[in-house]
Amino acid sequence: MTAWLDSFLAVLRTTVVDVVPIALVLFGFQYLVLRRPVPRLPKVALGFVLVVIGMVFFLEGLEQALFPLGRLMARSLSSPEFLGLSAPSTAWEDYLWVYLFAAALGFATTIAEPALIAVAMEASRITGGAIRPWGLRLAVAVGVAVGIALGCFRIVTGTPLPYYIIAGYAVVLLQTAYAPKAIIALAYDTGGVTTSTVTVPLVAALGLGLAAQIPGRSPVLDGFGLIAFGSLFPMMTVMGYAQAGEWLAHRRRRLKNPS
Repeated sequence: MTAWLDSFLAVLRTTVVDVVPIALVLFGFQYLVLRRPVPRLPKVALGFVLVVIGMVFFLEGLEQALFPLGRLMARSLSSPEFLGLSAPSTAWEDYLWVYLFAAALGFATTIAEPALIAVAMEASRITGGAIRPWGLRLAVAVGVAVGIALGCFRIVTGTPLPYYIIAGYAVVLLQTAYAPKAIIALAYDTGGVTTSTVTVPLVAALGLGLAAQIPGRSPVLDGFGLIAFGSLFPMMTVMGYAQAGEWLAHRRRRLKNPS
């Protein structure tokens, strides 16, 4: 209990130090530049206190649950005993369960990502319902699932990360030239909102745990990079989703008016 309390207080001190500069900037501009009092100051102050408390519990929860859970799953799924091997292997086909778990983890955490839910709701509101929140969330989740699974494949095989990133962004640039203009900015934004509070801890822990289990792989050199995959592939799937919708709408119009 004492160890947990010491850890909690250490995280609290760090969080307060991180939040104070933000408060100084906001209040400084309000009083020194705008020269106006902060409206509803007690509520704003209470909000800052709640932010600090929430961040402390979140960060402590990461250390106590999400990071250990991700590492445990990576170790368990890649252990020779689970795979039915006599010794650790570097053959990519021996880790199919890892790829499946990575895809399921990426999909599930993205669907539950609060930042993505907020962006999807705003996109639906701004477009008058033309962009459906669930359609956008599913497109992004599929992209993250594919990206995280491919990132695990890269860790297992040990191939250089830049090859994947360069090829991926080449595809994104090509799609940008042909995708509907209204979806391009949103697609680029979804690549960032996916890597937020829920997705990053589990995915990072999965990559580090997997790299520690594969012979010849370094957690520092190979364990990181999954977040880049999680940011890249949603841009492809969101633009692909819009392109497919545009093609289907064009096809329906052509069937209705053959001439």
